[in-house]
Amino acid sequence: MHRRTLLAAPALLSLPAQAQTGYPDRPINVVVGFLAGGSTDLAARLLIDRMAPHLAPQARLIIDNRAGAGGSIGAEYVTRQAPDGYTLAVQSASSQGTNPATLPDTVRYDPVEDFTHIAILGGGPMLIIVPGSSPHRSVADLVAAAKASATPPLWASSGTGGIGHLTGSLFTHRAGFRGEYVPYRGGSAVLEAMRKAEVDFSAEVLASAYPHVRDGTSRPLAVTSLVRHPLLPDVPTLQELGFNGFEVVTWNLVQGPKGIPAPIVARLNRAAMESLAEPTLRRRLAEAGVDPAEPSTPESTRAFAASELAKFRSIVRETGLVLGRG
Repeated sequence: MHRRTLLAAPALLSLPAQAQTGYPDRPINVVVGFLAGGSTDLAARLLIDRMAPHLAPQARLIIDNRAGAGGSIGAEYVTRQAPDGYTLAVQSASSQGTNPATLPDTVRYDPVEDFTHIAILGGGPMLIIVPGSSPHRSVADLVAAAKASATPPLWASSGTGGIGHLTGSLFTHRAGFRGEYVPYRGGSAVLEAMRKAEVDFSAEVLASAYPHVRDGTSRPLAVTSLVRHPLLPDVPTLQELGFNGFEVVTWNLVQGPKGIPAPIVARLNRAAMESLAEPTLRRRLAEAGVDPAEPSTPESTRAFAASELAKFRSIVRETGLVLGRG
């Protein structure tokens, strides 16, 4: 690591000047660690569509889906790229929070120290959902059936160690039953499994699940925020249902490899903030289930990432999560 940094140093010296003149003079690769169609992919595509013209007239931002391991494959890939502003990432709470908290011996990057922090994009709650064909109409129905069954219910999320895995584990822990966990490679794969009723329930990001809720292939039983969500005003919070203090929300950050020069970071942050200030983008994000973030700086983005990581580590301590089990 140190040798690579030293070898790259001469090239890096010219980057601040480049940031103020020709940057970007080629396409910018925006890594998303999930399959196309999931919540992080959706948020990334909505953002880059508006961010490019704010960055520069010639700017082109291209999504690069590198799915797997709850976003960690994409995140690790980003750490190996040159810190020149031509590789960015729209990261998730899974890759930058829950995976490092639940898989400390497997995740090969530090989610705070190994990245350049640029901006907070937005976020939203998780949903406890069942297939549209499920007989369960409430969390109470689901919990009662789980406790009465001789076999644990099957439940899914979009990757071992991801935010859905941690949310579902916290839910089963506090509800007092054991489920059998089934990991998938992304939110779209989970929701296809829900459509086919291959699993009994899932903890899924609202932005991914909402289209399936609208078409009836999934049924929401609860949201994991402390207040109800405007898209689903009739769906109660777990807090309301007696799960005191249950709050897990997902989020997306714009980051890059560690060491992107400050002038480039400032331009990227400004472009992201100008994009997120647009009423049209904010409306499109909200309609998709992504609550757009308030203005953020690179410094506040880093502080947010660190605080969320600490929170997820506290949930892991509470649940005693053993990966591969519900």
